[in-house]
Amino acid sequence: MKNPKTLDYLLLCLLALIWASAFFNIKIATYSYGPTTIAFLRILFGSVPVLFICFYKKIKIEAFSKDWLWFASIGTINLVIPFFLIAYGVQKIQSNLAAILMASTPLSATLLAHFFTKYEKINLIKTIGVLVGFCGIVFLFSDDLLINKENFIYALMILLGSTFYVIGGLLTLKISKKKNENVTASILIWGTIIIFPISIFVEQPWNLSPRLDSTLSLIYLGIFPTGIAWLLRFRILKNNGLVFQSQVAYLIPIFGVVLGYIFLKELITSKVLIALMAVIIGIYLVKRSNKTTFTST
Repeated sequence: MKNPKTLDYLLLCLLALIWASAFFNIKIATYSYGPTTIAFLRILFGSVPVLFICFYKKIKIEAFSKDWLWFASIGTINLVIPFFLIAYGVQKIQSNLAAILMASTPLSATLLAHFFTKYEKINLIKTIGVLVGFCGIVFLFSDDLLINKENFIYALMILLGSTFYVIGGLLTLKISKKKNENVTASILIWGTIIIFPISIFVEQPWNLSPRLDSTLSLIYLGIFPTGIAWLLRFRILKNNGLVFQSQVAYLIPIFGVVLGYIFLKELITSKVLIALMAVIIGIYLVKRSNKTTFTST
């Protein structure tokens, strides 16, 4: 891999900014839409740029091949369930808290990878990183001003959503030999198929009278954080490798907190800042350990 240049760092920041912007846009979308409709339309709109690139590059999409069950399972676990849980949780908690809670994904991944993969075993540095990061999350839950008995379950739903992201990632390893574009398009197709009837039955979106800002946020969620961001991530991975791309995890919660304050005037307490720092330090320790592993192979 080439040494990162200024453009590469700018693209990494852009990727983090797009992903972080999802949280306050989900919050705005919840003003008019229910969580299943948000999940459905986000996946549907997100499939557009990915399908376009597959057709443009003449990449075969294997959504309905013999591996359809894998694609359907990953689409459900990696898209439908977490998208629903995040939208459900953001209804009652600030978007900046959602950004910090979702930032725990690398920490959850470290624990699950230890038990379900051969080459990602936990070590002392990873253990310290996981403990520091999750202590930050626990500390965040002690902020009675932002998380209380009325929205405690909603915050837990977001944490659960981050766990499903990790499980979906582990399942994706089973079909890792296939082209990334094909896998992503296939799971987006299956995610759309699975969530569509649920949205129709549960929320009957045709009865809605949505606000313009909610609709624009929902369209943005699909095209940019779900679709365009994936294409940008693929470019960064191809040119700079996994270790460089993984640094995006440090920036997402920071941008998420800042964007929540700018666009929604969300409260930032001292506990939010302490939890944010703890999570970032935890991720850093985990990534540092991973970097040692990557460079030695």
